[in-house]
Amino acid sequence: MSSKRYPEEFKIEAVRQVTDRGHSVAQVADRLGVTTHSLYAWIRKFGPDSEQHQAKTDDLAEIRRLQKELKRVTEERDILKKPRRTSPVSPIEVRLHSGAQRAVANSLTVFPVGRSPQWLLCLAETASFSSCN
Repeated sequence: MSSKRYPEEFKIEAVRQVTDRGHSVAQVADRLGVTTHSLYAWIRKFGPDSEQHQAKTDDLAEIRRLQKELKRVTEERDILKKPRRTSPVSPIEVRLHSGAQRAVANSLTVFPVGRSPQWLLCLAETASFSSCN
């Protein structure tokens, strides 16, 4: 009787050769240098019908799901960390949509400094300086 110990990954791969790839137990046992008795025991322990195999498969599926979620959340975080593009003329200039740009271009009103953010929102919604005073 051999006192050789095999790692769990080795045993799982041997079982996969029998169950997934369709090789016979005798062929795999000869190729790997193990007894057929050991290989049958590994199949019972790590085969597709074993509880340990099912638990490991469920764990691997959960790990894959969590890795996908982590990747998605990391990408979202990186997008939020990127600086917003501003006007090449001035880093504090705010771009307006085309209709508001025409209204601002035709107006003689000077853009007031120090106004509240609510004033800017009002301006963006109405595109008129007079209605936001």
